[in-house]
Amino acid sequence: MALKTARFNEAAKVEVDQALCTGCGTCAKVCRGAPLSMEGKQVKVDQTHGWGCIGCGQCVTVCPVGAIHVTGRDLGPADVLPMPPPESRADYASLNNLLLTRRSVRDFAARDVEPEMVRRIVEAASTAPMGLPPSDVRVLVFDGREKVRAFRDDLFAELKGWKWMYSGVGSLLMRPFLSKELREVMQGFVRPVTEAYEEKEREGVDWFFYGAPLALYFHASAYADPADPVVAATYAMIAAQSLGLGSTMLGFPGIILKRSKALKKKYGVDANAEAGLAVIFGYPAVRYHRVLRRRFGEVRRWGEENAA
Repeated sequence: MALKTARFNEAAKVEVDQALCTGCGTCAKVCRGAPLSMEGKQVKVDQTHGWGCIGCGQCVTVCPVGAIHVTGRDLGPADVLPMPPPESRADYASLNNLLLTRRSVRDFAARDVEPEMVRRIVEAASTAPMGLPPSDVRVLVFDGREKVRAFRDDLFAELKGWKWMYSGVGSLLMRPFLSKELREVMQGFVRPVTEAYEEKEREGVDWFFYGAPLALYFHASAYADPADPVVAATYAMIAAQSLGLGSTMLGFPGIILKRSKALKKKYGVDANAEAGLAVIFGYPAVRYHRVLRRRFGEVRRWGEENAA
């Protein structure tokens, strides 16, 4: 039985060129959909076994002689590319330096983000891993300040409609339905942030998207792993950093969209989807001279504290 996603409900097609195949068995070893198996030195394809071909492409990428072809579930021959040589890949030091230089940028220059830059960011983000192939992540592109402002205005109008929930009467009415932590977030974060947004709006200052010239909203179907849009958004931020752009990840737009049927319909977001994630981009208006080291809240090696 094929694994269903929002886009596909059938298995991909697997073809093995037996004239090229050396019978090494590596393809069958890495196959997790389970249609590939070995009979002696020959690869066999049985789409009734397991889930059939899920289109992960593992078999294609490990075959040393290029004897396997997969078509379907958003994968085809044109998607199979040569392996970049080691000298063209980032080593740990280069990658770590790139990550260290990334800051959340909220001050953007007047310059627009060129279409080619947007294309590169989306292309790099599309390489992000997903819970189940093919990716069900969708990307809404708001290129240009006018589009970003219009998106902001829709979100902000919806947010203003929530104010009753943290008013005196609203808080009492909602109390039975909200956890202690969520109540604290509403009172300690959502309320003051909304008030700050309104105050800055009256002053003509955008504290929602910070006047960014580009915003991408990453969301996914209800079939996708909820982490998929977050991972893709993270890849987009790293790609933008490599291109000299600044970025900031924003969770509020996804929370607002998740709770608005009208906005979901307008922007083509699945009704049952989890909250997505927005990222704003632009050329930084300020120059950074130092980097900051960050730490996790905890890194604990399981079992060490109980060692004799």
